[in-house]
Amino acid sequence: MWLYLIIFFVPILFYVLIGDTAQKKNSVLLFIYLLFLAFFVGMSDMLGGYDRYIYGEVFDRIADVTTNGGDFSATRNSFIFKGEWGYYLLNVLISQYTANRYIFILSITILIYTLLFVDLKRYASNYPFALILFMGLWFFFSFTYLRQVLAATVVWLGVRYIAERKLLKFLIVCAIGYSLHNSALIFLPMYFVPIRRFDTEKVLIVMGITLILGLSPIPNALFNAYGEVSEYERNNAVDASSAFRIKYFLEATFFLFIILTNYRNITPTRMNIVLLNMAIVFCGVLLFFIRSDNGGRLSWYYMIGLIATLTNICSSRTIKAYVPVLMIVLCFGLYIRIYTSWNANMYLYPYKTFMTNGYRNGDACWQNYEYDHNYDYNKLYRPAFR
Repeated sequence: MWLYLIIFFVPILFYVLIGDTAQKKNSVLLFIYLLFLAFFVGMSDMLGGYDRYIYGEVFDRIADVTTNGGDFSATRNSFIFKGEWGYYLLNVLISQYTANRYIFILSITILIYTLLFVDLKRYASNYPFALILFMGLWFFFSFTYLRQVLAATVVWLGVRYIAERKLLKFLIVCAIGYSLHNSALIFLPMYFVPIRRFDTEKVLIVMGITLILGLSPIPNALFNAYGEVSEYERNNAVDASSAFRIKYFLEATFFLFIILTNYRNITPTRMNIVLLNMAIVFCGVLLFFIRSDNGGRLSWYYMIGLIATLTNICSSRTIKAYVPVLMIVLCFGLYIRIYTSWNANMYLYPYKTFMTNGYRNGDACWQNYEYDHNYDYNKLYRPAFR
């Protein structure tokens, strides 16, 4: 666990040492830290759950055709992520230089963190604090939900086009995200949200209505139709009309409280208002899917708004000193909660890279989902026909 703790406290150290200086937007430090995280996550040996085995098996099938020759139409017809042509083409592209699933996962992860660097550099006003929020809210999900995380970092590139009112460029970015994971469709309505700061009373009324709708069967029906469009994921999702998700409610309520009580600490530029409204929508999505195990993942498409807005608030000179401290404590609590819950199934510990052969003893995911045991003896072998 100490390794994960060190990783979390690095941006805190940057935040404390840099303080209120020009270095708070030091893009070199941001790039170096995210590059480290990209290799830390990308070189891990199937950590994060069984999703990596799904992605690995799909890629291996496509790489077989590239390596050994054949007709790609067969792989297109059997592609389990139906309709997501962008992700299929990305698999084909990567298979041109490697047939190894570990290099494939590393390549996807580096792409994700490269896009994340561009997004944070573009929208965050204080890089160390934005990284603290990222670590608490999203870091662990980059181990396993590769497609959806990639789609989110792609559509975030379109936030600037909302502020600049460039619809065509926004639609192109959304189309690319949609081609990677169809759930990116949920980001499309953001363009049509008026760029203005809404009254707190109206925001609370809308959030209340959203919560009431979230308690109905409507959200789960929408999630099954659009949230996880691929048949494979829909059949294997844990999602159902489940019990009230108290964690979603608490997160949404807390973030709304911080945002709405600090409206005056947000500089009213067009970009800041767009990001502010995205943060509010993030909370609304959590409330709308209050009875869904997986529906909350749709809020990820608005997370950059939450990260940027909370960073703007906590970087304000007029903010009360306890607010940034409270946010750091919250992020640490979320970080530890996810680590602890995932670690119960050995998703994260002990940490192991694919640079050493073998597998982790007691790893249930390896026992249940490993489809090619040649990887047990040589992580970097070049697969042939299976």
